[in-house]
Amino acid sequence: MIRSTDAHLLVAALAMTAASVPSLAQTTHQFEATEYYNTFSFSHPPALRIRPGDRVVTRTIDARGRDWNGTQVAEGPNPQIGPFYVEGAEPGDVLVVRLEKIEPNRDWAFSSTVLAPYAADPSFLRYEGEHEQQSERWDVDSVARVARPSTPALRAQHIEIPFRPMLGCVAVAPPRKEAVWTATPGVFGGNLDYFGMVEGVTVMLPVFEPGALLFIGDGHVRQGEGEVLGNALEISMDVEFSVDLIKGGQIGWPRLETEDAIIVLGSARPLLQALQHATTELQRWLMTDYGYDERGSSLLMGHAMEYEVVQVVDPHFTIAAKMPKSFLTP
Repeated sequence: MIRSTDAHLLVAALAMTAASVPSLAQTTHQFEATEYYNTFSFSHPPALRIRPGDRVVTRTIDARGRDWNGTQVAEGPNPQIGPFYVEGAEPGDVLVVRLEKIEPNRDWAFSSTVLAPYAADPSFLRYEGEHEQQSERWDVDSVARVARPSTPALRAQHIEIPFRPMLGCVAVAPPRKEAVWTATPGVFGGNLDYFGMVEGVTVMLPVFEPGALLFIGDGHVRQGEGEVLGNALEISMDVEFSVDLIKGGQIGWPRLETEDAIIVLGSARPLLQALQHATTELQRWLMTDYGYDERGSSLLMGHAMEYEVVQVVDPHFTIAAKMPKSFLTP
């Protein structure tokens, strides 16, 4: 468990987490879900109690509720496993989730086949575009690590998508005792659908309820920026993750750390407001943990920050504000 005493300690703690240094008391839990949830909520009973430093080995089902055998075991959208109760987590803390493994565990996926309404000009969708949305079944080749459409007409177009396995949903119980539909992202995480939520990433979420109550689900073989079909290559996953805590961390929006960058995910409608949330939180992160003042962080962001359009199809849209670590003060 990490205690936030000053900015330097917090940075060192996050660096240690990013390097996946295990706790001496680490326990590995084998978890198989028997219940799935379509809301992120404090009201769902804990499925498993774990401690900071622990690792969980588990499986998720796809966005329509089918498991690794293709069996319908839950209803969509995005049925979640968990919640995982993290001992010692209290409101005002930061839950740190290290994604250790994300790997498809069956040989087919599905996706939609035409662009979602918010991703294209309305005039195109109304007058020129296909009016019937269809679902495509994809063949998932775990040896070549590519996915190919199964419909002959689409297969003839030589569409072949390399694997980049990711999780669409990583969340804690939302604030204010809300129950939020699993299609939705927010300050608590949720259906972020960030294409960078891949193996090796460290995710940081604000804690609003005792135990944090961690939910995960919605595995994708791959997803492009914007999630412009309204979904991705949807599949069930083998997942392993570990958890830690930053006591009193006080963050406002989901944060991610990779080997090369620090990233904030802001969600809202309109898209401009999501951008504002992500930008503001990134500046706060730079000022709190990296030693910049407002003017210094503004200059750095003005010339080095990168934006990514994460998704434009969920009830709230999501923008990523990203700062490459090569620009950061050691």
